[in-house]
Amino acid sequence: MLSKKLLFYSTVGCYVVLCFITGIARERSTISEDVIRGAFNATEEGFISVVRRSFSLRPIIAAMGSCCLVGIIWNGKLLIANVGDSRAVLGSVGESNKVVAEQLTVDHNASSEDVRNELRSLHSDDASIVVKREGVWRIKGIIQVSRSIGDAYLKRREFSLNIPRFRLTEPLRRPVLTAEPSLYTRVLHNNDKFLIFASDGLWEHLSNQEAAAIVHNNPRAGIAKRLLKAALMEAARKVRITYDDVKQCKAGERRQIHDDISVVVMFLDHVTGQNGSVPELSFKGFNNNIVASNFDLEGIT
Repeated sequence: MLSKKLLFYSTVGCYVVLCFITGIARERSTISEDVIRGAFNATEEGFISVVRRSFSLRPIIAAMGSCCLVGIIWNGKLLIANVGDSRAVLGSVGESNKVVAEQLTVDHNASSEDVRNELRSLHSDDASIVVKREGVWRIKGIIQVSRSIGDAYLKRREFSLNIPRFRLTEPLRRPVLTAEPSLYTRVLHNNDKFLIFASDGLWEHLSNQEAAAIVHNNPRAGIAKRLLKAALMEAARKVRITYDDVKQCKAGERRQIHDDISVVVMFLDHVTGQNGSVPELSFKGFNNNIVASNFDLEGIT
């Protein structure tokens, strides 16, 4: 049940960020990095408020958290923001028709030496800020991501948990996680062909270049599913079983083989530079059903 709840909060969290972006953008009549940063902060504060109201009845809510990856195209510019280790990769094509993958986001994961060094610098008085357990670097020996929406028990002492999986060895001195997003902005060009947004489960088994090559060299229909299958086949190969074996595994068993995988591929056909245009209607999808979303930027210039 915990994984299903985490998936729910991940879906809702990212959707709430988009709603806040819409509201703040309307107030300021523009979209910018400051608007997106404000939306992340508002989402975090809103979630912490929910935790505060529910904690006495359901303490486990303090352990609920989510990565969040948002991409917006506005006036020919691409704006990306993320917390956690979901990743955005841009596929561009040169004169030789060879695709080049460019990672646009920073992986906020303790497996990165840069992240570990940042944490040690911020928490120089805490020898256990990053601990390697069973070959995996974790913050306080518990969690891999250094930035997230939620995970209140690692941000506020009042939400500490007496549950073995989430119990800290000593009281929290200061927040060890943050919801401050990393931001990236660039002008899109004609040779920028597609974007891949995916959770870390995909990138554990496919490199940026491998994923971009799959998108570039295959039909568009079902391309996200093709990326998923490629990742699952590689995960199966690593543990010396077949792809069909993976599909037969139950949810709990599959977790031992691969992490959850979410993939979105966006083709940039409508983007032609600063004077280009993009479709005015955005979409959200749940359970393979696509319906019009409420992400409406009408009136923002």
